[in-house]
Amino acid sequence: MKTHIEDSASGKKHQLPMLKFFDSSLRLCAVPLSVATIWVTVTNQQDNSTYGMLKYYKFSALKYMVLVSALCACYAVVAAACSWVRYYASKAWIFFVSDQIVAYLTITSVAAVTEIYYLAYNGAKEDSWSEACSSYDRFCGKVKLALILHAITFCCFFVLSVISAFRAFSVFDPPYVNSLQVQGD
Repeated sequence: MKTHIEDSASGKKHQLPMLKFFDSSLRLCAVPLSVATIWVTVTNQQDNSTYGMLKYYKFSALKYMVLVSALCACYAVVAAACSWVRYYASKAWIFFVSDQIVAYLTITSVAAVTEIYYLAYNGAKEDSWSEACSSYDRFCGKVKLALILHAITFCCFFVLSVISAFRAFSVFDPPYVNSLQVQGD
């Protein structure tokens, strides 16, 4: 007769290859998304006869997004390769910490570019800033596309951080609670 613990242990062993495959697939999906974000952002420029040329490097938030996207792509490739190496795969805390860092960096760059896009699209009348997207519609469209790609990259790293947290903390048993303590409280 099998116990509940034996059933769950065999279920965990069956889930691990699928989880590992899903983990690697998400990491590899983040690479083209990050590269596309970089390409769309770096090639983004528009000339306006009234206001002049507008290029991505004039905005620190866009430069930061390019930097974070490059970091995401490099990290995703290295982490996907390392996840199949037995030594690194057994070090779940390495993936947990690094996935958390990359997810946080990605969401900060999404927030920074969202703010720039919002100001360019709506302006800030109380600060005497007019909207710029009517004059630079193609530039704003590419910023929006890059922002969407980068947000999808963030979603990948968010799910990866949840998976790595599961892997890191599932090796520990739940805390032991004495039934007498529970009844006495």
